[in-house]
Amino acid sequence: MSVLEELQSAITSVADKAGTAVVGIGSRQRGSGVVVADGRVVTNAHNVRGDEVTVTFGDGRSVRGRLAGIDVDGDLAVINVDTGGARAAAWGEGDALTVGTPVFGAAASPTGGTRVTFGTVSAVARAFRGPGGRRIAGSVEHTAPLAPGSSGGPIFDAEGRLLGLNTNRLGEGFYLALPADTALRERIDALGRGESTQRPRLGVAVAPSHIARRLRRSVGLPERDGLLVRGVEDDSPASKAGIVEGDLIVEVAGKAVTDADAMVEAIAGATTPYEVRIVRGTEERTVTVGGGATASGEA
Repeated sequence: MSVLEELQSAITSVADKAGTAVVGIGSRQRGSGVVVADGRVVTNAHNVRGDEVTVTFGDGRSVRGRLAGIDVDGDLAVINVDTGGARAAAWGEGDALTVGTPVFGAAASPTGGTRVTFGTVSAVARAFRGPGGRRIAGSVEHTAPLAPGSSGGPIFDAEGRLLGLNTNRLGEGFYLALPADTALRERIDALGRGESTQRPRLGVAVAPSHIARRLRRSVGLPERDGLLVRGVEDDSPASKAGIVEGDLIVEVAGKAVTDADAMVEAIAGATTPYEVRIVRGTEERTVTVGGGATASGEA
């Protein structure tokens, strides 16, 4: 059997084994999704409008589902819907994806059925900004061609097992997918239970490092890399820790911060209580943050 014949056979096999798990999302198919359990579909948050969602299956059946949980910052949503006879996708080894791994992209077709394409993983540990503006790290880049309306659909391995969830298009020919690893499965399970995603935050508005240096220089203060606090929310973790407008945040939980993404990542990886190093005027000091978490996308 030639390489092309083997590829054709693999694509046909994936469509047969997992095709019924792929669904369309929205009355005019804003995106795609995948059945991950009986009565449960997962898709991107940016495909969802409101609490009720139209889900269209490969056999042409359209059903109104209800939003179980949504994580806008993580671009993930879980829908409760009557999945009928659609077989749930089995979970593959999404935490073992490496450059060169073969993947099969799948999406619902507006005319019915499922599109299946072939590609390979071209990069790992990529990042992009979700619909809420927060940086989403840890995605994989692949080359399986996908048409508009494919976001939220799956990538499979050759056995039709779920490897990731397509989320973000990179120009022409590349797509980013959330890997179907243990962390994603746990997030999906939590959203399916209606649990809101809680993301730790300080509760500050900040100016980037280059603006902070310019402003400090304009008032005769030594230049220093860091984030200038432009506002502090009342009753926020930052307020309770004593951080005030005009402070320069230079370190969070032992990690230097020169941009908002670095601060968000440091906060996300910290265990409370944690220390924040600030510069107030010319004086350096350390404050302890022990506040809780909220669902806001701000830092």
